[in-house]
Amino acid sequence: MMKKLPPLWPDVKSKERNSNLELYRIIVMLLIVAHHYVVNSGLIQVMESEPLSLKNSFFYLYGMWGKTGINCFVLITGYFMCKSHITVYKFLKLLLQVIFYDVVINLLFIIAGYQEMSFYSLYQMLWPVKSVADGFVSCFLLFYLFIPFLNVLIMNLDKRMHLSLIALLLFIYTFLGTTDLRVDMNYLTWFVVLYFISSYIRLYGIDISRFKIGWGIMSILSIVVSAGSVLVISYIGHNTPLREFVLVSDSNHILAVATSICLFMYFKDWKLKHSHFINVIATTTFGVLLIHANSDIMRQWLWRDTLDNVGAYHTPYAILHALVSVAAVFILCVFIDYIRIKWIEKPLFYWINNRFKVKI
Repeated sequence: MMKKLPPLWPDVKSKERNSNLELYRIIVMLLIVAHHYVVNSGLIQVMESEPLSLKNSFFYLYGMWGKTGINCFVLITGYFMCKSHITVYKFLKLLLQVIFYDVVINLLFIIAGYQEMSFYSLYQMLWPVKSVADGFVSCFLLFYLFIPFLNVLIMNLDKRMHLSLIALLLFIYTFLGTTDLRVDMNYLTWFVVLYFISSYIRLYGIDISRFKIGWGIMSILSIVVSAGSVLVISYIGHNTPLREFVLVSDSNHILAVATSICLFMYFKDWKLKHSHFINVIATTTFGVLLIHANSDIMRQWLWRDTLDNVGAYHTPYAILHALVSVAAVFILCVFIDYIRIKWIEKPLFYWINNRFKVKI
């Protein structure tokens, strides 16, 4: 029977995470998988030929939440890490998880003959940073290394300066970015903006009580407005340069930002009873992302060749196919990452700790 990890690894200690935010993490990842079902399968191109149908309205709404979900995911990280610190364990666990799935998935594709062995495939397997412009995983890894420096800055800002900094950043990245004034944005810098927002929430909170409206109502309103923007633009803008997802099409766009903050505030304050089941599932959500969105080859194999989303779209069961496929992909990825954590990650770090007596 495996002994408990020594206190040398501080965040391996048993902690009761807030199940409300862990449930939020699960919902966010389901929304991201649904987004990928639509945008990574070729469905968008098919839908554009018949933009006003009811079926297309469903798929527009089903796949619109991916960039909002990215915001939600990073807000959770910032909320907890602004009062924590980076340890060897935390970063190494994250890095090895990324490399593990890169190596295993690419090797499986090579063995199956779906991918050729080449210098590029070796690069895909062994180098975790693929793109700093728009690669979520690459930028998240690099962003993690900035957290100690960001915390020093945050702790030396008073409330007014902190809020002023957020306002300036949102004006540049969100207001100018949404109005399409050619604001160049990459995920790494945007995650820093989100970190300032989530750390402000942790340190000072956001009080809207004087408006006599709760975060639940604010969340519903932001969801309705976001969904409405997609439907209205798809109906009136299909013969214009307007794009359906213009207000939520990237993480810095105004409705993606508003919805993610409102939902985060609602789940943060929601009094949900501790659930071990929810917390265990939530620990696998990053693994779900690493598996199902691992590479362009994975996207091709999963959504186009195996599930054949475009083919299913032309059947009477298109919506059922979408719902079942996303649920099945999520559940299977959760199971895979749970096995990895139990049989690979925990024994590995237990061995590292005992073999090298790492000081952190």
